[in-house]
Parts: sequence; C-alpha cells; structure tokens
Amino acid sequence: MSRPLDGVVVLDLSRVLAGPWAGQLLADLGARVIKVEHPTRGDDTRGWGPPWLDGDQGAERQAAYYLCANRGKQSLAVDIASEGGQALVRELAKGADILLENFKVGGLKKYGLDYPSLKALNPRLIGCSITGFGQDGPYAHRAGYDFMIQAMGGLMSLTGEPDGMPMKTGVAITDVMTGLYAAVGVLAALHERGRTGRGRHIDVALLDVQVATLANQALNALTSGASPARHGNAHPNIVPYQAFACADGHLVLTVGNDSQFARLAKLLGHPEWAEDPAYATNAARVDNREVLVAMIQSRLLDGERDAWLAELEVRGIPAGPINSLTEVFDDPQVRHRGLRRTIDQDGRRVPQVANPLRFDGEALTSEVAPPRLGQDSDAILAEMGLTAEDIARLRREGIVR
Repeated sequence: MSRPLDGVVVLDLSRVLAGPWAGQLLADLGARVIKVEHPTRGDDTRGWGPPWLDGDQGAERQAAYYLCANRGKQSLAVDIASEGGQALVRELAKGADILLENFKVGGLKKYGLDYPSLKALNPRLIGCSITGFGQDGPYAHRAGYDFMIQAMGGLMSLTGEPDGMPMKTGVAITDVMTGLYAAVGVLAALHERGRTGRGRHIDVALLDVQVATLANQALNALTSGASPARHGNAHPNIVPYQAFACADGHLVLTVGNDSQFARLAKLLGHPEWAEDPAYATNAARVDNREVLVAMIQSRLLDGERDAWLAELEVRGIPAGPINSLTEVFDDPQVRHRGLRRTIDQDGRRVPQVANPLRFDGEALTSEVAPPRLGQDSDAILAEMGLTAEDIARLRREGIVR
C-alpha cells in the first residue's frame, strides 16, 4: 500500500520525545526519516532505562523509552560539532524536504546548521524548531522539559485531588502534543510548498502547546476570571462524570446529557432524581454535585464493578473500568484494533503501539524497527557518494560511527 508521504525526506536532528514523536508519525505516513545522532551517546533516551529490551543477550541495550518514538527511521551517527560532520549534514539538507530540530535557541547557528543557513542551500526546505519556550521572549534562552512545562503551563494546577498536591500526568503529554502540533505544522507547510515552491520555518514551543491544549479549562478561567480548582477524578463542567468505587473495584461514569442521567437514575433505583429540579439538568447537577455524587456512590458500593458495567452498557450509559496497562493491551477492543504490535529487529521482536490513524481501514504503522545507533551510517554515506575509504577515514576521525 502506498503511503501519503512516500518520497518525502525528513532530516531529524531532534532527540528525547517531542521531536522524535513528530518524526515517527511522519515515518509511519511514509516519509524517509534520517535520524542524526551523536556517534557515542546517540539520542538521550537510548540510556533512559530500565526497562531495557534484551539488555542481557549481548545485543545493543535499548531502553523502552527510546523504542516508543523512533520506529521507521534510519540512524546516521555523526558528530555535528566537527567540520566534517557539519559538511555531511549540509549535504543531506540539500536533498531534504523537512528539518526537525530541538536545540536551544541559537544552538545550531554556531555550527552553520540553523534553518536560515540550510534554507540558503535549499529554498524548498521546511524547518521545524521545537523548544521549551519558543524562538523569542524573556524565556527563550531556557531549556524546557515536559514536567516543568506542565507546572508552568497550568496543567498541574488542574490535576490531582482537591486537598492534595498538584500532580503531573502519568505520560509526558505536553511532549506528545507538541510532537503532534509539529507534525501538523510541517504537513501544512508541505502542502503550501506545492503552490509556492518555497519552504517555511515553524516555531513550536512546549509552553505554547501546553497553554493551547488547556481547552475548556482555559475558557473556564478566561470566562469566569477565576482559576479552576482541582477536581481529582471529577469533571469541572459535567456531573456525574468521574470515578466511583464499587464493592470490588472502580469504574468511571461519563454521563454527558440529561437522558443518560435519567437512565442512570432508573438503574440505580431512583427514577425521581431525573425529575427533581436539583438534578434534572447538568447545570443543576453541577450546583448540587456533592449531594448527588454521594448518593450515586452509596448505590454503586452495593454491587460488583463488572455487573454494574454490564447493566450500564445495556442501557447506553457511558462507563468503563479503570484498567492497568497490562489490562489495556488485553482488552478485546484494543486487541481487535491491533494496537499492540511487534516489529522484527535482527531476529528479536520489538514491541510497539500502532499508529492510531487508519487510511482506507488500514493502520499505517511502520514495520521498520527503531534503529540501532549508527545502523544506517554506511548506507546513507555511500548514497551521498562517499567511498568505503572515505567512510573508514571519517570513522577513524570519530566524525561518524
């Protein structure tokens, strides 16, 4: 099956998560992604373990963190601090469509590898710079990390129990969202280039993304003039929309409209709740949250979780169990959709999670395993016209691996 980005070449100078996440998405969609890494250290996340994949079998030890964001790519291990390495990257940029990088502001300029320098060699090049705070402003010089940005960008103030400590999410969600925004930006620029013939520079900042993705909570604050409080596993605008305890576990109720609430009230043995002005509308339920939630909780404690879930499903009331990750990957729907994948890497199986995008019913998840450090250096350099002797010399000089 052909892929939407077949023939597109991405020069990926990013590392850790946001940039590599964007690069992996582009690779899944068919782009050729050349991941440029330091010859000895590689991407920082190669060492972010445990857990490791087959770390005790003599093979290169690969951290699960690295494996989550680098499938479908080629690895070129080159020292961009050297003149020889810089020359190689410039040559690659001449034939690339997209440049991804997440160096500090000005970090690539000292090497002559910043976007303006590379665009002078290739006016069609699309550049995407991912930083913590953007290319300008009082914080532009600072390094940015997901956890810190979740704190500064307000997400932690919304997450956690009302009387507990503000909490981060269990996944580096700001990095992931930044990677997605970066991919959207470069695809838009790629589409525009079809009309203009010229590339664009895209400036994506983790803080900008975090603030932009506060969604309804941002508008709650801007509309009311007050900062929203933490509600734990409850929703600030909808009731009942939260986690509840049952006799043997927990479930989540996500009642999104008044008719669903009426069916819930009947199931719980209190159809009169749906007629009571204190609970008949969502606005009323939000105003009377504490009393209503306590009554619902009392009834749910009388039964077992799976029994309640079965009854809720029959009545079309949205609800679900709180699954561990092992339970997630054993869930019948997750299994049916093929979200758990494995890819062969020199005889060993690398676990992966499928790309959620489906084109004509097919998930476009690359079957190329995350590369070993420098795995493709020789092939890429040979394709650029270097001889075996040239490559051997560069390797002796420590410029490539």
